[in-house]
Amino acid sequence: MNKVIDAVNLLPERIIISNKTNKGYQYKKVDIRTYTNKNSKEYQISSYTDKQVFQKNVTVQELIDEITDIFPDNMGQINMFFEDYELAFKASKSGKILSHKNMSASMAKKNTDHNRKKNYILEEGKVIPPLVDMGIFTKEGKVVKSMYDKFKQINRFVELVDDVVRTYNKNEINIIDFGCGKSYLTFILYYYLVEIKNIKANIVGLDLKEDVIEKCNKAAKKYGYSGLRFEMGNIEGYKNDAAVDMVVTLHACDTATDFALYNAVIWNAKYILSVPCCQHEVNKQIKNDTLASMLKHGIIKDRFSALATDAVRGNMLEYHGYKTTIMEFVDIEHSPKNILIRAIKSNIPLEKKKTAYNEAINICEFLNIEPTIVKLLK
Repeated sequence: MNKVIDAVNLLPERIIISNKTNKGYQYKKVDIRTYTNKNSKEYQISSYTDKQVFQKNVTVQELIDEITDIFPDNMGQINMFFEDYELAFKASKSGKILSHKNMSASMAKKNTDHNRKKNYILEEGKVIPPLVDMGIFTKEGKVVKSMYDKFKQINRFVELVDDVVRTYNKNEINIIDFGCGKSYLTFILYYYLVEIKNIKANIVGLDLKEDVIEKCNKAAKKYGYSGLRFEMGNIEGYKNDAAVDMVVTLHACDTATDFALYNAVIWNAKYILSVPCCQHEVNKQIKNDTLASMLKHGIIKDRFSALATDAVRGNMLEYHGYKTTIMEFVDIEHSPKNILIRAIKSNIPLEKKKTAYNEAINICEFLNIEPTIVKLLK
């Protein structure tokens, strides 16, 4: 096992754990990929069941702990991919761990090219105007070396969108982007849907700043994005007459996220992608004698309030028929507010909806809070 740990410390680009040996183990494959977070290399673990994938981000040391929990007791094979070689480990029936190193340059190039295509939906070599204007691509469509981390982060966002629209079976989609700001990701979302997925996209970006809206509309016109427009307005009370298939909200502050989620539910939107921002409402309300020694620390109270709010939001969305996943999301601005709520309208059994509602209410009663999302959707 020491050889496996030593190999992880060499920081492979990708790790695949497979060949389930424990029939009771819930996962059939584990796929681990690297990314850079604030100049340090970390890993995202994707654990696959027959119907779902569960993701979490870990440090190198945490990754070692995760791998030792899986291999060799639950899965019997590990493949680690480096820039120019592959290391393979296999547990034999006698309990020995066999290893093999493949130094084939052609094989390494094949794997690297395959992984790049799978990792990065937005490929190098294609001129993508918004990425050029952001300074991430050169005019020739090459990634600027110093912007590679942001390029990967933008692709992460596109991957999340790709996951939810994979089952979309219409050739036209209507999207509202609440609190769009400078709309970097809004432009990329439009490009991805129209240029890559060949879906006709009608996207409205909403923000409170008039100068930002004016600049974004000019950019949309410059790129020829006829289905993308920007409007000035408040999320609370926003009216929309057309059908909405997807609601996106990236860093809508405090209760603005709740109103965005509420609108999505009222419109019966198929997909919701929400990255919440600051949370002041629950921070002011929260009170619990059992947790007093923890909540006396401001930064802990702040983060705990945000996590509690998002837990309630997730349950309330499930109560209204959305299959909801809360995951980490590394955004374009390296924000610590990196939780993403992904919700897909699904056929959820009534009992599960009731359970989700009761769980939300239990959290509220335990913490003596009443978040806006509960007031809006109960």
